[in-house]
Amino acid sequence: MSSHREAPEISKDPVADNTDVYAFVSPDRPRTVTLVANFIPFQNPQGGPNFYEFGDDVVYAINVSNRGYARADVSYEFRFTTRILNDDTFLYNTGPITAINDPDWNRPQFYSVTRRAWGHKPQVLARHLACPPVNIGPRSTPNYGATFTHAAVHPIRGGRTVFAGQRGDAFFVDLGSVFDLGALRPFQSLHLIPLPNADGVNGLQGLNVHTIAIQVPISDLSRNGDIPKDVMKAASVIGVWATASRQKARMWNDRLGRPEGHGPFSQVSRLGNPLFNEVITPMADKDRWNAVPPRNDSQFAKYVAHPELARLLPVLYPGVFPHLAAYTRARADLLAILLTGIPAGVVPGFQNFTGARQADLLRLNLAVPPSSKPDPIGLIAGDPAGFPNGRRLLDNVVAIELRAIAGVTIPLVDPSFTPDKAAALLEDGTSNTNLDLRPHFPYMPDPAGGFQSTPGIPAA
Repeated sequence: MSSHREAPEISKDPVADNTDVYAFVSPDRPRTVTLVANFIPFQNPQGGPNFYEFGDDVVYAINVSNRGYARADVSYEFRFTTRILNDDTFLYNTGPITAINDPDWNRPQFYSVTRRAWGHKPQVLARHLACPPVNIGPRSTPNYGATFTHAAVHPIRGGRTVFAGQRGDAFFVDLGSVFDLGALRPFQSLHLIPLPNADGVNGLQGLNVHTIAIQVPISDLSRNGDIPKDVMKAASVIGVWATASRQKARMWNDRLGRPEGHGPFSQVSRLGNPLFNEVITPMADKDRWNAVPPRNDSQFAKYVAHPELARLLPVLYPGVFPHLAAYTRARADLLAILLTGIPAGVVPGFQNFTGARQADLLRLNLAVPPSSKPDPIGLIAGDPAGFPNGRRLLDNVVAIELRAIAGVTIPLVDPSFTPDKAAALLEDGTSNTNLDLRPHFPYMPDPAGGFQSTPGIPAA
Protein backbone atom coordinates (compact mmCIF):
# COMPACT_ATOMS: atom_id res chain seq x y z
CA MET A 1 0.00 0.00 0.00
CA SER A 2 -0.85 2.76 -0.79
CA SER A 3 -0.61 0.93 -4.09
CA HIS A 4 2.37 -1.32 -3.48
CA ARG A 5 1.42 -4.61 -5.19
CA GLU A 6 -2.23 -3.58 -5.50
CA ALA A 7 -3.17 -5.75 -8.50
CA PRO A 8 -2.17 -9.29 -9.54
CA GLU A 9 -0.47 -8.52 -12.86
CA ILE A 10 1.35 -5.29 -11.96
CA SER A 11 2.71 -6.96 -8.82
CA LYS A 12 4.74 -9.10 -11.24
CA ASP A 13 6.15 -5.97 -12.91
CA PRO A 14 7.44 -3.72 -10.10
CA VAL A 15 9.44 -1.47 -12.45
CA ALA A 16 6.13 -0.19 -13.84
CA ASP A 17 4.20 -0.29 -10.55
CA ASN A 18 2.93 3.05 -9.23
CA THR A 19 3.13 3.13 -5.43
CA ASP A 20 2.08 6.67 -4.44
CA VAL A 21 1.18 10.01 -6.00
CA TYR A 22 1.48 13.34 -4.19
CA ALA A 23 0.42 16.82 -5.31
CA PHE A 24 0.73 19.95 -3.19
CA VAL A 25 1.46 23.64 -3.36
CA SER A 26 5.14 23.79 -2.45
CA PRO A 27 5.48 24.98 1.18
CA ASP A 28 8.75 26.83 0.58
CA ARG A 29 7.85 28.05 -2.94
CA PRO A 30 4.10 28.74 -2.81
CA ARG A 31 3.91 29.99 -6.41
CA THR A 32 4.77 26.44 -7.53
CA VAL A 33 3.19 23.01 -7.32
CA THR A 34 5.16 19.84 -6.61
CA LEU A 35 4.04 16.61 -8.25
CA VAL A 36 5.56 13.31 -7.05
CA ALA A 37 5.04 9.83 -8.47
CA ASN A 38 6.74 6.83 -6.87
CA PHE A 39 7.42 3.46 -8.48
CA ILE A 40 9.15 0.13 -7.73
CA PRO A 41 7.82 -0.77 -4.25
CA PHE A 42 9.37 -2.55 -1.27
CA GLN A 43 13.02 -1.98 -2.21
CA ASN A 44 15.40 -3.74 0.14
CA PRO A 45 18.39 -1.37 0.42
CA GLN A 46 20.74 -4.36 0.19
CA GLY A 47 19.28 -5.52 -3.15
CA GLY A 48 22.43 -5.79 -5.28
CA PRO A 49 24.39 -6.35 -7.40
CA ASN A 50 21.51 -5.57 -9.77
CA PHE A 51 20.19 -2.65 -7.80
CA TYR A 52 16.82 -1.05 -8.50
CA GLU A 53 16.40 1.37 -11.39
CA PHE A 54 13.76 2.82 -13.71
CA GLY A 55 12.84 0.81 -16.79
CA ASP A 56 14.29 1.92 -20.11
CA ASP A 57 11.28 0.24 -21.71
CA VAL A 58 8.64 2.06 -19.63
CA VAL A 59 7.11 5.47 -20.34
CA TYR A 60 6.35 7.18 -17.02
CA ALA A 61 3.98 10.15 -16.92
CA ILE A 62 2.43 12.55 -14.44
CA ASN A 63 -0.85 13.83 -15.81
CA VAL A 64 -3.00 16.86 -14.97
CA SER A 65 -6.63 17.52 -15.89
CA ASN A 66 -7.71 21.15 -15.53
CA ARG A 67 -10.95 21.40 -17.56
CA GLY A 68 -13.18 18.85 -15.88
CA TYR A 69 -13.06 16.16 -18.55
CA ALA A 70 -10.67 13.80 -16.69
CA ARG A 71 -8.30 13.80 -19.64
CA ALA A 72 -4.63 14.79 -19.65
CA ASP A 73 -4.64 18.52 -20.41
CA VAL A 74 -0.99 18.65 -19.31
CA SER A 75 1.40 15.70 -19.01
CA TYR A 76 5.05 15.41 -18.07
CA GLU A 77 6.58 12.35 -19.69
CA PHE A 78 9.81 10.72 -18.50
CA ARG A 79 11.91 8.23 -20.50
CA PHE A 80 15.08 6.60 -19.20
CA THR A 81 18.29 5.29 -20.74
CA THR A 82 20.84 3.13 -18.92
CA ARG A 83 24.52 2.81 -19.83
CA ILE A 84 27.14 0.20 -18.91
CA LEU A 85 30.62 1.73 -18.71
CA ASN A 86 32.64 -1.43 -18.02
CA ASP A 87 31.62 -4.64 -19.79
CA ASP A 88 34.11 -6.76 -17.85
CA THR A 89 32.68 -6.56 -14.32
CA PHE A 90 29.56 -7.74 -12.53
CA LEU A 91 29.83 -4.83 -10.12
CA TYR A 92 27.44 -1.89 -9.96
CA ASN A 93 30.45 0.22 -9.00
CA THR A 94 34.16 -0.48 -9.24
CA GLY A 95 35.17 1.97 -6.51
CA PRO A 96 33.71 4.75 -4.36
CA ILE A 97 31.17 6.86 -6.24
CA THR A 98 32.03 10.39 -5.14
CA ALA A 99 30.05 12.36 -7.74
CA ILE A 100 26.97 11.81 -9.88
CA ASN A 101 29.22 11.50 -12.97
CA ASP A 102 31.89 9.32 -11.34
CA PRO A 103 33.28 6.77 -13.86
CA ASP A 104 33.43 4.18 -11.05
CA TRP A 105 29.62 4.03 -11.23
CA ASN A 106 29.26 1.33 -13.83
CA ARG A 107 25.54 1.65 -14.56
CA PRO A 108 24.47 5.32 -14.71
CA GLN A 109 20.97 6.19 -15.79
CA PHE A 110 19.74 9.28 -17.64
CA TYR A 111 16.34 10.61 -18.65
CA SER A 112 14.45 13.09 -20.77
CA VAL A 113 11.42 15.20 -19.84
CA THR A 114 8.71 16.10 -22.35
CA ARG A 115 5.70 18.31 -21.66
CA ARG A 116 2.52 17.50 -23.57
CA ALA A 117 -0.40 19.93 -23.53
CA TRP A 118 -3.80 19.36 -25.11
CA GLY A 119 -3.89 20.94 -28.55
CA HIS A 120 -0.16 21.73 -28.66
CA LYS A 121 2.92 20.01 -30.00
CA PRO A 122 5.04 18.10 -27.45
CA GLN A 123 7.80 20.22 -25.91
CA VAL A 124 11.07 18.57 -24.88
CA LEU A 125 12.08 20.30 -21.66
CA ALA A 126 15.37 18.49 -21.08
CA ARG A 127 17.51 15.59 -22.25
CA HIS A 128 20.25 13.46 -20.69
CA LEU A 129 19.54 14.42 -17.09
CA ALA A 130 21.45 12.29 -14.58
CA CYS A 131 19.80 10.10 -11.98
CA PRO A 132 21.69 9.50 -8.73
CA PRO A 133 23.05 6.05 -7.88
CA VAL A 134 21.23 4.01 -5.25
CA ASN A 135 22.45 4.22 -1.67
CA ILE A 136 24.82 1.26 -1.37
CA GLY A 137 26.73 2.21 1.76
CA PRO A 138 29.42 4.52 3.19
CA ARG A 139 32.23 3.06 1.09
CA SER A 140 30.46 3.00 -2.26
CA THR A 141 28.23 6.07 -1.91
CA PRO A 142 29.78 8.16 0.90
CA ASN A 143 27.87 11.19 2.24
CA TYR A 144 24.89 10.15 0.16
CA GLY A 145 22.47 13.01 0.83
CA ALA A 146 25.03 15.79 0.54
CA THR A 147 26.70 14.28 -2.51
CA PHE A 148 23.86 13.01 -4.66
CA THR A 149 20.49 14.50 -3.77
CA HIS A 150 21.36 18.08 -4.62
CA ALA A 151 23.33 17.00 -7.70
CA ALA A 152 20.28 15.13 -9.03
CA VAL A 153 17.94 18.14 -8.69
CA HIS A 154 17.92 19.68 -12.16
CA PRO A 155 16.50 23.09 -13.12
CA ILE A 156 14.96 22.83 -16.61
CA ARG A 157 13.13 25.07 -19.07
CA GLY A 158 10.29 27.30 -17.93
CA GLY A 159 11.25 27.69 -14.28
CA ARG A 160 10.66 24.00 -13.64
CA THR A 161 12.75 21.63 -11.51
CA VAL A 162 12.96 17.83 -11.70
CA PHE A 163 14.38 14.88 -9.82
CA ALA A 164 14.34 11.17 -10.66
CA GLY A 165 16.02 8.53 -8.56
CA GLN A 166 15.93 6.37 -5.46
CA ARG A 167 14.32 7.75 -2.31
CA GLY A 168 13.21 6.46 1.05
CA ASP A 169 9.51 5.62 1.04
CA ALA A 170 7.49 8.38 2.73
CA PHE A 171 4.32 6.32 3.12
CA PHE A 172 3.63 4.61 6.42
CA VAL A 173 1.14 1.83 7.17
CA ASP A 174 0.82 -1.30 9.29
CA LEU A 175 0.78 -3.79 6.42
CA GLY A 176 1.23 -6.85 8.59
CA SER A 177 -1.84 -6.06 10.66
CA VAL A 178 -4.17 -4.65 8.00
CA PHE A 179 -3.74 -7.67 5.76
CA ASP A 180 -4.26 -10.02 8.72
CA LEU A 181 -8.08 -9.94 8.41
CA GLY A 182 -8.38 -6.17 8.69
CA ALA A 183 -6.88 -5.87 12.16
CA LEU A 184 -5.91 -2.47 13.60
CA ARG A 185 -3.46 -3.11 16.43
CA PRO A 186 -4.61 -0.21 18.70
CA PHE A 187 -8.15 -1.69 18.70
CA GLN A 188 -7.51 -5.38 18.09
CA SER A 189 -8.90 -6.42 21.48
CA LEU A 190 -12.29 -5.60 19.91
CA HIS A 191 -11.60 -7.65 16.76
CA LEU A 192 -13.59 -10.76 15.95
CA ILE A 193 -10.35 -12.69 16.62
CA PRO A 194 -9.01 -10.61 19.51
CA LEU A 195 -5.44 -9.96 20.58
CA PRO A 196 -4.12 -7.45 23.14
CA ASN A 197 -4.04 -3.87 21.90
CA ALA A 198 -0.64 -2.70 20.67
CA ASP A 199 1.09 0.08 18.78
CA GLY A 200 1.12 -0.12 15.00
CA VAL A 201 4.14 -1.38 13.10
CA ASN A 202 5.20 0.60 10.02
CA GLY A 203 5.71 -2.08 7.38
CA LEU A 204 7.53 0.31 5.04
CA GLN A 205 10.10 1.57 7.51
CA GLY A 206 13.56 1.48 5.99
CA LEU A 207 12.40 0.50 2.50
CA ASN A 208 13.02 2.53 -0.65
CA VAL A 209 11.16 3.48 -3.82
CA HIS A 210 12.07 5.27 -7.03
CA THR A 211 10.73 8.80 -7.25
CA ILE A 212 9.89 11.05 -10.18
CA ALA A 213 9.28 14.58 -8.91
CA ILE A 214 8.68 17.80 -10.79
CA GLN A 215 8.11 21.28 -9.40
CA VAL A 216 6.43 23.69 -11.79
CA PRO A 217 4.90 27.17 -11.70
CA ILE A 218 1.22 27.03 -10.78
CA SER A 219 0.50 28.76 -14.08
CA ASP A 220 1.95 25.71 -15.86
CA LEU A 221 -1.01 23.65 -14.64
CA SER A 222 -3.97 25.97 -14.18
CA ARG A 223 -6.82 26.14 -16.66
CA ASN A 224 -6.24 29.80 -17.53
CA GLY A 225 -2.45 29.86 -17.21
CA ASP A 226 -2.63 32.03 -14.10
CA ILE A 227 -2.23 31.67 -10.33
CA PRO A 228 -5.77 31.16 -9.02
CA LYS A 229 -6.74 33.15 -5.92
CA ASP A 230 -10.43 32.29 -5.47
CA VAL A 231 -10.89 28.92 -3.76
CA MET A 232 -14.50 28.70 -4.89
CA LYS A 233 -13.85 29.04 -8.63
CA ALA A 234 -13.90 25.89 -10.74
CA ALA A 235 -10.76 26.98 -12.58
CA SER A 236 -8.80 26.77 -9.32
CA VAL A 237 -8.95 22.94 -9.24
CA ILE A 238 -6.81 20.38 -11.03
CA GLY A 239 -6.87 16.58 -11.02
CA VAL A 240 -3.60 14.60 -10.93
CA TRP A 241 -2.69 11.00 -11.66
CA ALA A 242 0.41 9.07 -12.73
CA THR A 243 0.76 6.30 -15.29
CA ALA A 244 3.28 3.76 -16.52
CA SER A 245 3.03 2.36 -20.05
CA ARG A 246 4.69 -0.49 -21.91
CA GLN A 247 4.72 -1.48 -25.56
CA LYS A 248 2.03 -3.95 -26.60
CA ALA A 249 4.45 -6.82 -27.28
CA ARG A 250 7.74 -7.92 -25.73
CA MET A 251 9.94 -10.47 -27.49
CA TRP A 252 13.35 -11.95 -26.79
CA ASN A 253 16.10 -10.66 -29.09
CA ASP A 254 18.87 -13.28 -29.44
CA ARG A 255 21.31 -10.77 -30.92
CA LEU A 256 20.90 -8.30 -28.05
CA GLY A 257 20.51 -11.00 -25.41
CA ARG A 258 17.49 -9.30 -23.85
CA PRO A 259 13.77 -8.70 -24.45
CA GLU A 260 12.71 -5.96 -26.84
CA GLY A 261 9.43 -4.03 -27.04
CA HIS A 262 7.29 -3.74 -30.16
CA GLY A 263 4.14 -1.84 -31.08
CA PRO A 264 2.34 1.11 -29.49
CA PHE A 265 2.55 1.91 -25.78
CA SER A 266 -0.35 0.90 -23.53
CA GLN A 267 -1.02 1.86 -19.93
CA VAL A 268 -0.24 -0.94 -17.47
CA SER A 269 -0.45 0.98 -14.19
CA ARG A 270 -2.03 4.16 -12.87
CA LEU A 271 -2.67 5.89 -9.57
CA GLY A 272 -4.61 8.93 -8.36
CA ASN A 273 -6.11 8.70 -4.88
CA PRO A 274 -4.19 6.52 -2.41
CA LEU A 275 -5.64 3.08 -1.71
CA PHE A 276 -8.34 3.24 -4.43
CA ASN A 277 -7.37 0.12 -6.36
CA GLU A 278 -5.87 -1.39 -3.21
CA VAL A 279 -8.97 -1.60 -1.00
CA ILE A 280 -11.97 -0.48 -3.09
CA THR A 281 -11.68 -2.30 -6.44
CA PRO A 282 -12.44 -6.07 -6.19
CA MET A 283 -9.72 -8.53 -7.11
CA ALA A 284 -11.39 -9.50 -10.39
CA ASP A 285 -11.34 -5.90 -11.67
CA LYS A 286 -7.95 -4.70 -10.40
CA ASP A 287 -5.95 -5.44 -13.56
CA ARG A 288 -8.62 -3.86 -15.78
CA TRP A 289 -8.71 -0.78 -13.53
CA ASN A 290 -4.97 -0.31 -14.08
CA ALA A 291 -5.43 -0.38 -17.87
CA VAL A 292 -8.33 2.06 -18.34
CA PRO A 293 -8.09 5.87 -18.27
CA PRO A 294 -9.67 7.76 -15.35
CA ARG A 295 -12.37 9.24 -17.59
CA ASN A 296 -13.92 5.74 -17.78
CA ASP A 297 -14.13 5.24 -14.02
CA SER A 298 -17.93 5.46 -13.75
CA GLN A 299 -17.92 1.67 -14.20
CA PHE A 300 -16.18 1.38 -10.81
CA ALA A 301 -18.44 3.86 -8.98
CA LYS A 302 -20.59 1.05 -7.55
CA TYR A 303 -17.61 -0.11 -5.48
CA VAL A 304 -17.21 3.39 -4.03
CA ALA A 305 -20.93 3.77 -3.37
CA HIS A 306 -21.02 0.51 -1.39
CA PRO A 307 -17.42 -0.20 -0.31
CA GLU A 308 -16.60 -3.68 0.90
CA LEU A 309 -14.53 -2.37 3.81
CA ALA A 310 -17.55 -0.45 5.18
CA ARG A 311 -19.46 -3.75 5.26
CA LEU A 312 -16.55 -5.60 6.86
CA LEU A 313 -15.85 -3.20 9.74
CA PRO A 314 -19.06 -4.05 11.66
CA VAL A 315 -18.37 -7.76 11.11
CA LEU A 316 -14.72 -7.64 12.14
CA TYR A 317 -15.46 -5.39 15.14
CA PRO A 318 -18.77 -6.74 16.52
CA GLY A 319 -20.91 -4.12 18.26
CA VAL A 320 -18.47 -1.26 17.55
CA PHE A 321 -20.10 0.14 14.40
CA PRO A 322 -23.89 -0.31 14.73
CA HIS A 323 -24.71 2.95 12.94
CA LEU A 324 -22.46 2.07 10.02
CA ALA A 325 -23.93 -1.42 9.82
CA ALA A 326 -27.44 0.02 9.57
CA TYR A 327 -26.57 2.54 6.86
CA THR A 328 -27.59 1.14 3.49
CA ARG A 329 -27.66 4.24 1.30
CA ALA A 330 -25.10 4.83 -1.43
CA ARG A 331 -22.04 6.60 -0.03
CA ALA A 332 -22.46 10.02 -1.59
CA ASP A 333 -19.63 11.30 0.61
CA LEU A 334 -17.10 8.84 -0.82
CA LEU A 335 -18.35 9.31 -4.37
CA ALA A 336 -17.61 13.03 -3.98
CA ILE A 337 -14.26 12.68 -2.23
CA LEU A 338 -12.85 10.08 -4.62
CA LEU A 339 -14.64 10.47 -7.97
CA THR A 340 -15.83 14.06 -8.49
CA GLY A 341 -14.19 16.17 -5.84
CA ILE A 342 -16.08 17.96 -3.07
CA PRO A 343 -18.61 20.47 -4.45
CA ALA A 344 -19.22 23.92 -2.97
CA GLY A 345 -21.56 24.00 0.02
CA VAL A 346 -20.33 20.77 1.65
CA VAL A 347 -17.28 22.12 3.53
CA PRO A 348 -17.61 25.85 4.33
CA GLY A 349 -15.22 27.95 2.25
CA PHE A 350 -13.81 25.00 0.34
CA GLN A 351 -14.34 22.93 -2.81
CA ASN A 352 -12.22 20.81 -5.12
CA PHE A 353 -14.96 19.76 -7.51
CA THR A 354 -13.77 18.92 -11.03
CA GLY A 355 -17.19 18.29 -12.55
CA ALA A 356 -19.79 15.56 -12.84
CA ARG A 357 -17.55 13.10 -14.70
CA GLN A 358 -16.51 10.40 -12.26
CA ALA A 359 -12.76 9.74 -12.27
CA ASP A 360 -10.16 8.66 -9.75
CA LEU A 361 -8.05 11.82 -9.62
CA LEU A 362 -6.03 13.36 -6.81
CA ARG A 363 -7.75 16.77 -6.76
CA LEU A 364 -5.88 19.89 -5.71
CA ASN A 365 -7.32 23.38 -5.27
CA LEU A 366 -4.46 25.62 -6.37
CA ALA A 367 -5.88 28.65 -4.51
CA VAL A 368 -5.49 27.01 -1.09
CA PRO A 369 -2.12 28.15 0.32
CA PRO A 370 0.24 25.83 2.22
CA SER A 371 -0.63 25.46 5.89
CA SER A 372 1.58 27.13 8.50
CA LYS A 373 0.64 24.32 10.92
CA PRO A 374 -0.07 21.25 8.78
CA ASP A 375 -2.28 18.58 10.34
CA PRO A 376 -1.61 15.02 9.11
CA ILE A 377 -5.37 14.31 9.24
CA GLY A 378 -5.85 16.99 6.59
CA LEU A 379 -9.21 18.39 5.58
CA ILE A 380 -11.34 16.45 8.08
CA ALA A 381 -9.17 17.95 10.87
CA GLY A 382 -9.74 21.47 9.52
CA ASP A 383 -6.55 21.76 7.43
CA PRO A 384 -7.74 22.46 3.86
CA ALA A 385 -4.21 22.18 2.47
CA GLY A 386 -4.17 18.44 3.27
CA PHE A 387 -5.67 15.28 1.82
CA PRO A 388 -8.13 14.91 0.13
CA ASN A 389 -7.14 18.34 -1.16
CA GLY A 390 -4.10 17.05 -3.00
CA ARG A 391 -1.79 14.97 -0.87
CA ARG A 392 1.28 15.98 1.11
CA LEU A 393 4.07 13.64 2.14
CA LEU A 394 3.13 14.05 5.80
CA ASP A 395 -0.59 13.28 5.39
CA ASN A 396 -1.78 10.19 7.28
CA VAL A 397 -3.99 8.93 4.48
CA VAL A 398 -4.57 5.56 6.14
CA ALA A 399 -6.23 7.18 9.17
CA ILE A 400 -8.11 9.69 6.98
CA GLU A 401 -9.55 7.04 4.68
CA LEU A 402 -10.34 4.62 7.52
CA ARG A 403 -12.35 7.33 9.26
CA ALA A 404 -14.10 8.34 6.06
CA ILE A 405 -15.08 4.75 5.24
CA ALA A 406 -16.24 4.27 8.85
CA GLY A 407 -18.66 7.14 8.39
CA VAL A 408 -17.21 10.40 9.74
CA THR A 409 -17.82 12.13 6.41
CA ILE A 410 -21.40 10.89 5.88
CA PRO A 411 -22.96 13.82 7.83
CA LEU A 412 -21.48 16.22 5.27
CA VAL A 413 -24.05 14.93 2.76
CA ASP A 414 -26.59 13.25 5.07
CA PRO A 415 -27.13 15.21 8.32
CA SER A 416 -29.49 12.52 9.60
CA PHE A 417 -26.57 10.12 10.13
CA THR A 418 -24.66 10.02 13.39
CA PRO A 419 -21.22 8.36 13.11
CA ASP A 420 -20.26 5.66 15.59
CA LYS A 421 -17.99 7.03 18.32
CA ALA A 422 -15.15 4.76 17.24
CA ALA A 423 -15.16 6.11 13.68
CA ALA A 424 -13.37 9.35 14.55
CA LEU A 425 -10.64 7.45 16.40
CA LEU A 426 -9.70 4.90 13.77
CA GLU A 427 -6.06 4.56 12.79
CA ASP A 428 -3.60 1.76 12.20
CA GLY A 429 -1.40 3.02 15.03
CA THR A 430 1.62 3.88 12.91
CA SER A 431 3.50 7.15 12.81
CA ASN A 432 5.99 8.31 10.24
CA THR A 433 9.02 6.32 11.40
CA ASN A 434 10.58 6.50 7.94
CA LEU A 435 13.66 8.57 7.28
CA ASP A 436 13.20 12.32 7.64
CA LEU A 437 11.50 14.32 4.91
CA ARG A 438 13.69 16.95 3.30
CA PRO A 439 12.65 20.61 3.76
CA HIS A 440 13.13 21.43 0.07
CA PHE A 441 12.49 19.80 -3.29
CA PRO A 442 12.28 16.85 -3.89
CA TYR A 443 11.10 16.63 -0.22
CA MET A 444 11.20 12.81 -0.25
CA PRO A 445 13.65 11.27 2.27
CA ASP A 446 17.12 10.23 1.23
CA PRO A 447 17.15 6.46 0.65
CA ALA A 448 18.10 3.95 3.31
CA GLY A 449 21.58 2.50 2.69
CA GLY A 450 22.36 -1.14 2.10
CA PHE A 451 25.31 -1.29 4.48
CA GLN A 452 23.46 0.67 7.17
CA SER A 453 20.35 -1.55 7.15
CA THR A 454 20.11 -4.77 9.14
CA PRO A 455 17.51 -7.32 8.07
CA GLY A 456 14.54 -6.93 10.36
CA ILE A 457 15.96 -3.73 11.84
CA PRO A 458 15.85 -1.09 9.07
CA ALA A 459 18.18 1.85 9.27
CA ALA A 460 15.29 4.25 9.82
